[in-house]
Amino acid sequence: MKSKEERKKDKQKKQNKWQMNRELYLCSLLMLTVFAGMIWYLADYVSSNQEALFNNSYNSQQRVLAQENTRGTIYAGTGEVLAQTVIAEDGTSVREYPYKNIFAHVVGYTDKGKTGIEELENYQLIHSDISDREKLDHELAGEKNPGNDVYTTLDTSLQQAASDALGLYRGAIVVTEVKTGRVLAMVSKPDYDPNKIAENWETLSTDKDKAALVNRGTQGLYPPGSTFKIVTALAYIRQNPDSWQNYHYQCNGAYINGDNKINCYHGSVHGDVNLMTSFAKSCNASFANIGMSMDREKFGETIDGLLFNQEFSFPLPYNQTKVTLDQDSTDEDVIQTSIGQGKTQITPVQLNLITAAIANGGKLMQPIVVDRVLNADGKILEKNEPSVYRELMSEKESEVMISLMEDVVQEGTGRKLKDRSYTAAGKTGSAEFSSDKSESHAWFTGFAPAENPEIAVTVIVESAGSGSDYAVPLARQVFDAYFSD
Repeated sequence: MKSKEERKKDKQKKQNKWQMNRELYLCSLLMLTVFAGMIWYLADYVSSNQEALFNNSYNSQQRVLAQENTRGTIYAGTGEVLAQTVIAEDGTSVREYPYKNIFAHVVGYTDKGKTGIEELENYQLIHSDISDREKLDHELAGEKNPGNDVYTTLDTSLQQAASDALGLYRGAIVVTEVKTGRVLAMVSKPDYDPNKIAENWETLSTDKDKAALVNRGTQGLYPPGSTFKIVTALAYIRQNPDSWQNYHYQCNGAYINGDNKINCYHGSVHGDVNLMTSFAKSCNASFANIGMSMDREKFGETIDGLLFNQEFSFPLPYNQTKVTLDQDSTDEDVIQTSIGQGKTQITPVQLNLITAAIANGGKLMQPIVVDRVLNADGKILEKNEPSVYRELMSEKESEVMISLMEDVVQEGTGRKLKDRSYTAAGKTGSAEFSSDKSESHAWFTGFAPAENPEIAVTVIVESAGSGSDYAVPLARQVFDAYFSD
């Protein structure tokens, strides 16, 4: 019989063993929980990023599917073929772009990597969602399966009009439908022929001056010049909701603040101006004065609310803009920012989205470049319906901005759009971009009809001159093409 001391030791051993087993159990449970969490996270990540993972250039599944399926066709919203796969005389598959340069940047290419809609919808185009029975029939016949087809929102006649308008200029034109967010046209120049991308690759990829591979509509960063007065005017109206109508300024052709001097375009003297005439005549001195009169932090908040300094939802790759303005900003920064100069930069597509939101009662629609995806039998696999992406301003604020932009066309720098079969509203800009102040990019952004807007058009013409002389006539050609149909 064990002594009391021995029984005590046995009990202690059992307790130690139980404690050890308990710790092992808890440790195992913790590891199992962590492992299960990692599996769940990985599964969720793969599910959420299925297309991005598939489109990775290291994913060998792309090559497997390319052997099994014929890449699907890309169509315009008006039904024309924009990209298709044809069989060459030697039996190889060749990607063909019937419109050549016209849709180069927005549709993209598949040789030497992928860009544009070819990249955006690569997952769908390379997959075939026909029935297993049909796949078996194709296999028995020694044929590839037909890939899924993509129907875009692009309008061929409007794209052609935008391309013709831009001509030999460098720059971009973006056209969207304000009530739906549908991208109707997107032209960037210099351009290239996607049918010859391989043979011209060395020149295209090394010519940094032309930068023909860059989609200037989404990736071109430019000083917005006087088109930024849209932002400055909105900020002023917000900070002075009950008194902005009483604003007056005596323009003598320049605004001077210490060592900072801002001249009006070509030394123009505008005299006594209110907010509306300051905007219509694009008075730099008045807008520098407006900028200096505002709370800088609140001014910065309005800027941030118009898609600056952040990512926003757009289906094609774009460059993010950055405009920093707060209480620590210098007077020079405030003055330059107020007229769209200094460090301020914007892409044509962002300016177009701001314009479209103004035209749509302050609501920005989710931008859409692909309307739907169908399998070879015509079954709809995906459909992008119009939806509100974000409210950039109130309806009341948008009404004020529309009236300001209408006056630009009726009485100001946009008069070349006056007396058409349609009414229009907009804002011009002449953006200095180098130490040579005689050089400027020409801008116009606007919409029509002014009273019930349908489309927004944004034009940038590099190194051309004033927006009223060079960008407005190009926008007019696009508007004319749209309203003549």
